[in-house]
Amino acid sequence: MNKKTKALLALLDGQPVIPVLKISDVAHAVPLARALARGGLPAIEITLRTGHALEAIRRAAAEVPEAIVGAGTILNPKQFEEAEKAGAKFIVSPGITPALLAESAGSEVPLLPGAITPGEIMAARDAGLDFLKFFPAEQAGGASFLKALASPIADVIFCPTGGVSAKNAMDYLRLPNVACVGGSWVAPDNMVNEGRWGEIEALAREASTLGKPA
Repeated sequence: MNKKTKALLALLDGQPVIPVLKISDVAHAVPLARALARGGLPAIEITLRTGHALEAIRRAAAEVPEAIVGAGTILNPKQFEEAEKAGAKFIVSPGITPALLAESAGSEVPLLPGAITPGEIMAARDAGLDFLKFFPAEQAGGASFLKALASPIADVIFCPTGGVSAKNAMDYLRLPNVACVGGSWVAPDNMVNEGRWGEIEALAREASTLGKPA
């Protein structure tokens, strides 16, 4: 296990679910991060899918010290650099490119890149990456596909994201090569837009116990 994988796993600290967030109103960033952290999910991924994403990362990182704010949907070195400057503690990408690998190599911020095929996973492994995002998880074969990879590529672990929900999260978390899952169900759009932070906290608290002894 490489140094950056160890650093990222230490940040996640056994958290079974990483909330994957698309923030349309930057005013939601701080109360949302607080609600999720109170519920036991301090590590969050704010995706760069809206024009407010970088400011949302900046505010959550600065104003919610108990949160561990990551940036998702990073597609190129410029976005990596911008997210790092905004305060992101980890970077998530849907795939791997030579340019992203080069940017990551020059940064202390760990990269969690996506890979779905055996070839992509092996290429990532050759590049020294042994903790990968499996995305889009359900569409790429789901838990049964990842289970099949556990023996031939036993030294790579995954965070499946994409189609993961409260109903199927444990299918992934039971696997020996899965460290956590990413999902948006803990912060539904309607609850976020209506400021229902108590309900989101409750969903986070429930998710934070997945895979852990009762």
